[in-house]
Amino acid sequence: MSAIISPAPATQGIERPAAALSESLLTTGEALEKYGLVAQKLDALLVKGVVEAEVQGVVAEVPDILLRCVSRDEAALAVAQKVFKSLYENSTNATYVGAYLAILAAIRDVCKLVVKELTSWVIYSDEDRKFNKEITIGLIRSELLNLSEYNVHIAKLIDGGRNKSATDFAISLVQALVINEPGVSMSELYHLIDALAKLAMRPGSPESLQQLIEFARSNSAGANSIPGFNASKDEKARQSKDKKQVLMSRAATTREENDYAVSDPAGFRDQVSLLLADWCRICDLPTASDAVYSHYLSQLQQTGLLKGDDMTDRFFRVLTELSVAHCLSSEQNITGSLPIQSSQLQNLSFGAIDAFAKLVVYIMKYCTMDQGMSKVILLAKVLSVSVRAVQKDSEDKKAYFNPRPYFRLFINWLLDLASLDPLLDGVNFQQVLTSFANAFHALQPLKVPGFSFAWLELISHRSFMPKLLTINLPKGWPFFQRLIVDLFKFLEPYLRNAELSEPVQFLYKGTLRVLLVLLHDFPEFLCDYHFSFCDVIPPSCIQMRNVILSAFPRHMRLPDPSTPNLKIDLLSEISQSPRILSDVDGALKVKLIKSDIDEYLMTKAEGSLFLTELKQRLLLSPSEANLAGTRYNVPLINSIVLYVGMQAIQQLQSRSNQPASTQQISQNSNMENLLVGAALDIFQSLIKNLDAEGRYLFLNAVANQLRYPNIHTYYFSFVLLYLFGDKNPEPVQEQITRVLLERLIVNRPHPWGLLITFIELIKNPKYAFWSRSFTRCAPEIEKLFESVSRSCGGPKTVDDGMVSGGLSDGNVH
Repeated sequence: MSAIISPAPATQGIERPAAALSESLLTTGEALEKYGLVAQKLDALLVKGVVEAEVQGVVAEVPDILLRCVSRDEAALAVAQKVFKSLYENSTNATYVGAYLAILAAIRDVCKLVVKELTSWVIYSDEDRKFNKEITIGLIRSELLNLSEYNVHIAKLIDGGRNKSATDFAISLVQALVINEPGVSMSELYHLIDALAKLAMRPGSPESLQQLIEFARSNSAGANSIPGFNASKDEKARQSKDKKQVLMSRAATTREENDYAVSDPAGFRDQVSLLLADWCRICDLPTASDAVYSHYLSQLQQTGLLKGDDMTDRFFRVLTELSVAHCLSSEQNITGSLPIQSSQLQNLSFGAIDAFAKLVVYIMKYCTMDQGMSKVILLAKVLSVSVRAVQKDSEDKKAYFNPRPYFRLFINWLLDLASLDPLLDGVNFQQVLTSFANAFHALQPLKVPGFSFAWLELISHRSFMPKLLTINLPKGWPFFQRLIVDLFKFLEPYLRNAELSEPVQFLYKGTLRVLLVLLHDFPEFLCDYHFSFCDVIPPSCIQMRNVILSAFPRHMRLPDPSTPNLKIDLLSEISQSPRILSDVDGALKVKLIKSDIDEYLMTKAEGSLFLTELKQRLLLSPSEANLAGTRYNVPLINSIVLYVGMQAIQQLQSRSNQPASTQQISQNSNMENLLVGAALDIFQSLIKNLDAEGRYLFLNAVANQLRYPNIHTYYFSFVLLYLFGDKNPEPVQEQITRVLLERLIVNRPHPWGLLITFIELIKNPKYAFWSRSFTRCAPEIEKLFESVSRSCGGPKTVDDGMVSGGLSDGNVH
């Protein structure tokens, strides 16, 4: 296949966090818009038939866009999906195909998840795409498909020869990849070739198929895998090599990419073991000086093990294995045959672990890197090797996995490397911290559950969390936001289903403590990312959500919500928009609903089916609902609520050419016009059309915006009170009350906007709150309402002990 660009093979450890964050952070939607401009520019160049260098320059813009995104992986996958679609839409034009493959290769170098997703997209696509030989070969040669997974799929698809299309495609694939232009080994296509070999052994099979299998095996087994390889060698030797090749390929199919499968050179492990032993002896010397360390490091560099190539990866991998094995060998497990329990753990000898950690630190401090190799890249390599070691060890040992050696290793590195040490010349500490953040993301509890407690302590460690959130403010925030979301995603199923076993309880308590530290020391971080956090916290976790929503900027002083005759609309902050770094409209774009919302808000077209179809578009498929524990797409509901509210406020501002006046919003005479009727129509439609479950999720999404004094809090407080009005039936009013009340009867802190809204609801005679039947449906319910009312400064009184942990003095903190 001819192409204007040959996509580069996968590169290792491409990390450019400093460059990525040098400009303003992009949301996924903004990244897609910028890619659209790149695609237009690329199309214009290809139509002109320009030279390769110009196209390469355009292709290089794509990773630059992704590296500036708040959520890099999410943006990379979204752009990759667009490119994948364009790839097949232009499948007849080899020039376009080559260019799009180059873009996918560039995206892969930023986000390794792309290979997995591309493989899945190809496997589950229709036959026209699945059996497109030119594109499939291009994807394989560009290292964009996981061959171990893909060749198993095609082998199954052949179905013993019964699927003729798949069989013909498989034959042409092997012919192209192994015979015509070899570049793929037989081991990588073992299952596929094995399936074709079984067909070739059947009586009456085409001679061409038999010859193809013979050539494939000969080319893979021989020393020269080039077209025209002489197959007339001694038959017994060839058969022997074939057998060895098959055995090797069976083992190779189970390996992970770039991992432990490739055997080390003979004697390599012994060489590394001796180097580690020498280093340990030097570390144990009471009189060891920097000169001794420098001499050892200079000898180490002369071995060529620090050049940054594959041997460097092998070197650090073996060092990790040896030091961890030495540490665990000192353990005395009482039972010897049961999973490790905390009561059975004995003291470990961390000497080898500490020595290994110290070696990496001294290499970073004193070694001069080869050209093209920086200390940050070296650190990324070391961390990547360590991450794979943890993942492999955890997968192999499962319940027997002991995280303590790895925890000790990471703690040593955090203490020594994540500091402003003048010895680390030329090292960007933001890059060091983000390298650790990327490593911790790869070790998140969903991927390595056995490392969860160590992981939580690492991400909240004093040498990591505070520094990531303060150095080069706020460029480290997206990385820590991703880690907190990783934690919430792991906890979500347990918290949603109330499966709080003892380990989960400990992890939950640890999470709350981290959030409280953030609330106290970094409240702006919680303020700016409240939306994405609420997306992954289940509705039942009221206190956890309250902690996040209670955050307010440190420079702000909150007025006491229970102050008599408090004029909210006179607060200077109430007309200001809060900063939101989360991707508010990302879910809308994924579900292709944003343009419909924009059109309705702008035109409010008569006869529009948007409102009638909206409920159905919020529903999940049965399989998705089973996993999520709800029939509704909660992130989509959250996104609709906040996005519609923001658009309504912006329309108000554009009408008056100044920030929306809170006095305008509060005027009841023409509130529908001032609040933008289309936005209220959407909210009123959701209240009326959703069932109890969907309405509860919608009201929670509204209550999530009742935070510190700002225009969003004021607007959504007014919306919630408006929905409580007489136009809606009492079941709706009861559900609004439930959403507010359940957030108030848990332990403090309570969001300021939540208190303001509830006080207005119970005190303003307009809402006739105390005349509602649900406030007097049972004696205990009536006492509960009275207790909360008294806490908020209302007219009712009741014994203080009725509401444990509820409002006692009306203060927010």
